[in-house]
Amino acid sequence: MPIKHYLLKLLPLIGPIALFLLWEIVLDSKWVKPVLLPPPGETLLFMGKSFVSGSIYVDLFATIKRTFYAFAIATLVGVPLGIMLGSNEKIYRSVEFLIDFFRSTPSSALIPLFMLIFGITDINKIAIAAFAAVLVILFNSAYGVMNAKKTRVNAAKTMGIPTRYIFKDILLMESLPQTFVGLRMGISMALVIVIVAEMFIGSENGLGHRIIDAQQVFNVKEMYSSILITGALGYGLNLLFLLSEKRIVHWGGKA
Repeated sequence: MPIKHYLLKLLPLIGPIALFLLWEIVLDSKWVKPVLLPPPGETLLFMGKSFVSGSIYVDLFATIKRTFYAFAIATLVGVPLGIMLGSNEKIYRSVEFLIDFFRSTPSSALIPLFMLIFGITDINKIAIAAFAAVLVILFNSAYGVMNAKKTRVNAAKTMGIPTRYIFKDILLMESLPQTFVGLRMGISMALVIVIVAEMFIGSENGLGHRIIDAQQVFNVKEMYSSILITGALGYGLNLLFLLSEKRIVHWGGKA
C-alpha cells in the first residue's frame, strides 16, 4: 500500500519527463537544427544560472506583480457582479450577449484600443489583463449562483428564511466551487495576457519582454529558459488555486 501511494505521488512527473524525452528525440532525429533548439540539459542549466546570478528576478517579479494586480481588479469586479447578475437570471440574460461577445473576442486583439486609452504604460498591461480575466470570473460566478441546487433554495423559502440569509448561506456558498473555477481560469488568463502585452507593448522588464528580446538577438537558450519559467509560473499559480479550493470549498461536489 505505501509503495502504491508513493507511485501515485510520482504521476505528475510523467508529463515533464515525456516532454524532455520528446525534446531529445527531436534533436537526435535532426528534425530541428540544434541552433534553433538547444538540448534540454543546456537549457535547464542556463535557467539555473539565471536564478543563481539573479538576472531573472527583476523580470519574474515584474510579471508576477502585473498578473496579481490584474487578477485582484478582476476578482473585485467580477465576483460581486457575477453573483449579482446570477441571482437574477432575467437581468443576466439581458446582458448575456455582451458578456459572451467580449469573452469570445481575443483580448490580444483589443491591445491597440487599450493603447489609445491608457498609452504605453504598466496600467495598459494591467488593464487589458484585468479585462480578459474579469469576463471569465464574472461568467463562472454568475452560473455558479444560477446553478445552485433549487431544492435547497425552495426549502429555505418554504421555512420562511429571510432572502438575505438564503443569498448568503445557500446561493453564495453553493456558487463557490464554480467561482473558484472562474478564479483559476482568470489568473491563468491574466498571466497569458500580461506576457503578450509585455512582448508587444513597450516594456522594459517582464518575462514577455525577456522572451521577445532574447528572440530578437537570437539567444535561444535564454528564450527557451524564459518560456519554461513562464510555463512553470502558470502551473504554480494553477496548483496554488487547486490547493486553496480543496481547503476552502471542501464540500464541492457533495450532495
